[in-house]
Amino acid sequence: MLPVKKRSKSRTRTKRAHHALQPTHYSLCPKCSSAKLPHAACGNCGYLNAQITLNLGKEATT
Repeated sequence: MLPVKKRSKSRTRTKRAHHALQPTHYSLCPKCSSAKLPHAACGNCGYLNAQITLNLGKEATT
């Protein structure tokens, strides 16, 4: 089936107005002050909260 009436460019663009990419929000790690995603472990030092710290093993590159 075909649409009965053509949807105007204005209505199409209004519908897509919220489809833009959203910027990624970062927070600072309280231990090393590097940028990290909120509610996630720090990729630099492995700190998550006072009770949890991940041991990040440094991989040797050959």
